[in-house]
Amino acid sequence: MKKLSRGVLAAMMLLISASVIHAQDLSKYRNFSLGSSLASVSKQAGQQPAETQVIHQQPAMIQEMAWYPPMAFDSSRPPEPVEKVIFSFYNGLLYRMFVIYDGSAIKGLTDEDMIRIVSAKYGVATRPLASVSFPTNPSYEATEKVIARWEDSEYSLNLVRTLGSDTFAIVMFDKLRDAQAGVSIAESVQLERQEAPQKEADRLKKETDDLEVERQKNIKTLRP
Repeated sequence: MKKLSRGVLAAMMLLISASVIHAQDLSKYRNFSLGSSLASVSKQAGQQPAETQVIHQQPAMIQEMAWYPPMAFDSSRPPEPVEKVIFSFYNGLLYRMFVIYDGSAIKGLTDEDMIRIVSAKYGVATRPLASVSFPTNPSYEATEKVIARWEDSEYSLNLVRTLGSDTFAIVMFDKLRDAQAGVSIAESVQLERQEAPQKEADRLKKETDDLEVERQKNIKTLRP
């Protein structure tokens, strides 16, 4: 009986170890890893760093890159279920990934179906009363309710439905850098609001000056 108990205990320990190993994968989506540099993510995605959109420049650099996974033209390969992935960078390091699934790939799937599918890769989920926000994109200002969450002390992976549609999405992030980026984005938005009147005045002045230059040029060159 003691041997049997020890065998059961050993099996339980193996399961716990496997669960811990799974939890370590919360920093990764496919071959992309949170904390990677902009250059390495660009290379993996087959894009140029220059294609990255600058969202905010101060007090920290916030950038985004949209990646559309290549379609599978080989009929022997399963179709690509992901429509696109938006990578967010904080001072050149990947801190957040927003994975949007293709509507046809998840058609008919329930919340429970998706939780089981994601759990097969990332382990046991929790069902918190929580939401996630999309601070870098005005189209996603509203927060989205979390359907399920997988997390550890460093990383958080959240399953949501995007903007009330029938499309599922995963939002995963480095907790520390995401918090730092959130503070930086809020400060940047405040600075932009403070600077907006002066920028608008400068724009109007330049427009007026440019018009005057054209006026003087035309006065000298126009012949009736």
